Amino acid sequence: MEQFVMEQERKLKLENEYDVVVVGGGIAGIAAALAAKRSGAKTMLIEREYTLGGLATLGLITIYLPLCDGTGKLVSSGIAEELLKLSVSYGAEIDVPKEWKNNELIEKRKRKRYMGRFSANIMSLLCEELLVKEGVEILYGTFVCGAFVENSTLKYIIIENKSGRRAVGAGSFVDTTGDADLAFYSQVDTAMHYEKNKIASWYYAHEREQLKLYSLGVCDDVGEETRTEGEKLDSRICCSGVDTKELSEQVIEGHRIIKEHFLKKGNISEEHALVTIATIPQVRMTRRICGEYILSNPKQYQYYEDSIGMVGDWKESGYRYEIPFRCLYNSKVKNLVTAGRCISSNDDMWDYTRVIPACAVTGEAAGTAAAMSNDFTSLSVKKLQEELVRKGVILHY
Repeated sequence: MEQFVMEQERKLKLENEYDVVVVGGGIAGIAAALAAKRSGAKTMLIEREYTLGGLATLGLITIYLPLCDGTGKLVSSGIAEELLKLSVSYGAEIDVPKEWKNNELIEKRKRKRYMGRFSANIMSLLCEELLVKEGVEILYGTFVCGAFVENSTLKYIIIENKSGRRAVGAGSFVDTTGDADLAFYSQVDTAMHYEKNKIASWYYAHEREQLKLYSLGVCDDVGEETRTEGEKLDSRICCSGVDTKELSEQVIEGHRIIKEHFLKKGNISEEHALVTIATIPQVRMTRRICGEYILSNPKQYQYYEDSIGMVGDWKESGYRYEIPFRCLYNSKVKNLVTAGRCISSNDDMWDYTRVIPACAVTGEAAGTAAAMSNDFTSLSVKKLQEELVRKGVILHY
């Protein structure tokens, strides 16, 4: 029989000095915060961990999937391309192909996808340095645990960290949590991935003067262009991604697998060391918003009048997808916009909108929109598109 207790009522200090608050410091959150600040908004980025990058860095998903469509044509630009270049600016585990780095002719560029594999730790440090330089306020170690909505407007969110519990208000909010947490707290309609997340357990090891990435379990790999070493895992533990008990069980199983896999090659020595393991759960698709439009129809070249950018197909060459602005918000809360893997798409398209390039593309659009308006239902999409084009974003193929 369930038992309940009453939490004591308390007054919370309200901080109401921001134009835009971004919740979640993964790639989508980084792009959103950069875009909002560069558009003139006083911006705060809230992150529950103490390192930026989300799955890309803390999750060791260090494969920056293609910004091109596989035919030599760039489809994801703007901050998406800026972050790829930033990630390999001090070297790379697998560098961007010279055909793209030197901007060679399209016939040469189509031989290789425009992608790379970066150092997780350096990437997180570079992103933090960039945000601080641009003037974004970063609040680490902070969870969002509630939201107050009035008259279809998100007035403030409840946060908790080492300093205690308080409320933060803003003109606009951007949900880049990956799990649509802020949308869920704001009572925006959400949907779950119809299949639970299978286990992924990645780690880096140093072996005989080589650094190796072992991508055990689920892997977004495009073969020779990423060259990871891994294997499929026959684990029955799957999780939705929003249940703490499930997540904990999967993480514990993942840690067991890493230890067993690493020690198969011998004990620790100067030539055999466990460098790092993923420090957050490696779940891909969990909870998303039900937006004004649900993006679907993979493998179709759909034109959208309200496109805010494009992404390529990281699995196959020749495909590209426009992302309509309507996928980023729900009119139930008019000043809340999403980016990253929790935008509105069906399960087929989710696999394309959750990866690094798409997170950066939607993050830049969401941050720009949040700086322009606190009512996305009445925002001039034409003006938003003009601003994105000015920033170098490609809207249509």
